[in-house]
Amino acid sequence: MKRALGRSSGIHYGWIVMAMGMLTTIGAHGFGRMAYTLILPSMKDSLHFTYAQLGLLGTGNFIGYLSLAIIGGFLAAKFGTRIVITLALILMGTTMIITGLAQSFGFAFVMRLLTGFGNGAAYVPAMALGSSWFAMKRRGFATGIVSAGIGMGTLIAGLIVPHILKSYGSDGWRFSWYYLGGAVIVISGIVCTFIRSQPDEKGLSPIGSEEGNSALKPKAKERRATALQWELVYRVKGVWYLGFVYFMYGFSYIIYMTFFAAYLIKEMGLSQSQAGGLWALVGGLSIFCGVIWGGISDLLGRKYGSALAYLTLAVAYAIFAMIKSSIGFYFSAVIFGLTAWSIPTIMAAAAGDYVGSRLAPAGLGFITLFFGIGQALGPALGGYLADATHSFAVPFLFAGGVSLLGTVSSLCLKSPKKDESF
Repeated sequence: MKRALGRSSGIHYGWIVMAMGMLTTIGAHGFGRMAYTLILPSMKDSLHFTYAQLGLLGTGNFIGYLSLAIIGGFLAAKFGTRIVITLALILMGTTMIITGLAQSFGFAFVMRLLTGFGNGAAYVPAMALGSSWFAMKRRGFATGIVSAGIGMGTLIAGLIVPHILKSYGSDGWRFSWYYLGGAVIVISGIVCTFIRSQPDEKGLSPIGSEEGNSALKPKAKERRATALQWELVYRVKGVWYLGFVYFMYGFSYIIYMTFFAAYLIKEMGLSQSQAGGLWALVGGLSIFCGVIWGGISDLLGRKYGSALAYLTLAVAYAIFAMIKSSIGFYFSAVIFGLTAWSIPTIMAAAAGDYVGSRLAPAGLGFITLFFGIGQALGPALGGYLADATHSFAVPFLFAGGVSLLGTVSSLCLKSPKKDESF
């Protein structure tokens, strides 16, 4: 019966799992994280928060995300991706709904922190699914399918949240949290029903492996089941270097995203709707970037795929800073949108290459620590440079320089010798 699900229908169950991974990122990142930007202005007016308090809400959410992004990968490796993602999405959905009941800053901060916990615990295991269900030569493409949910969720939230805010007036922000949180809980039920942690749960081998869709050999199954030794993650030197490379993405991309609208509105004189339209363009195009760049990394190898992605991002940042016209803004938005989640996709696939499918969530969680440090430092330095030079162009050029360093560093990545390290 299990083999029939994988073969007789002509569709390997791994593709269903990738669809569930994409659904997870739609809820976790698109609804739980990206929609936050759209809801905050109305939330500020209703609760009379200061901008400093709004910033702290974002910080609380990020702290929660980073904490569980690291631990969540290890939990998934021990208890299974299915149970960790399901519980994380339930936590997210519940705390998002409760956020809509907030009357004070302290209450809202705690809820955003807890939502961040769920976000990190769901996102990392979902991004590592490709390493479990696909052989090395196809992991990048598979992971790209999962990351497409980030852009798709951002686009969906961008379409429905403004409508909710308008329909419910001053309480629009509350109902936005209610609807989005409810959607995440529904997603948790669907994901729990269909997702599986490993191919052997369906009696299958990873897509692209020598066995294809055939039943997994007992010895291989036994080897995977006993390979759960967490210390093997941080003992792999290549994983540390992978984290270093990932740091530069976190540092540079967040500068572009943080000051994107402020630069266009405050310095370039665009309207809110014009800046919003450009950001919507980024979100829509980013739906496809994971698949594109994951496929490129499968074809060229992780180091060349990563190097090319970093170089492309550097070009986007430089154009945004130097070509101060509508053509430059749109050109930069298109390039960034088509490359936005390239590095996370490639890093997720590479983590599986280095530590094997069983430990892939733990490996990705480990290197996410480096990414998180970069993401925390980038806006602070970018804001300092903007204040010191009275221009956002300098931070964007600095981000471009860091991205170029990422290009060079990527070329020094060493490929693992085996498809399954452990």
